[in-house]
Amino acid sequence: MLQSIQYSMDLIQDEARQLVREGVVSRHQPIYALCKYIPAREWVYVECELEKCNFLLRDRIGDLLGREEWEND
Repeated sequence: MLQSIQYSMDLIQDEARQLVREGVVSRHQPIYALCKYIPAREWVYVECELEKCNFLLRDRIGDLLGREEWEND
């Protein structure tokens, strides 16, 4: 039996936040830039979740992350 991979918005945001923190991607890049860091066979699940939450692949990663709280400010 194939197991369906579930990508929640929280998981996608956590992944994006981590990549931004590491400097791998910028908050100004389109969400589509994340596909390089998520296995191709799983990207379809990410796209479905983004679509459900009314995000477009051309939207900025910063839009996906929303407002962030910084501990060291």
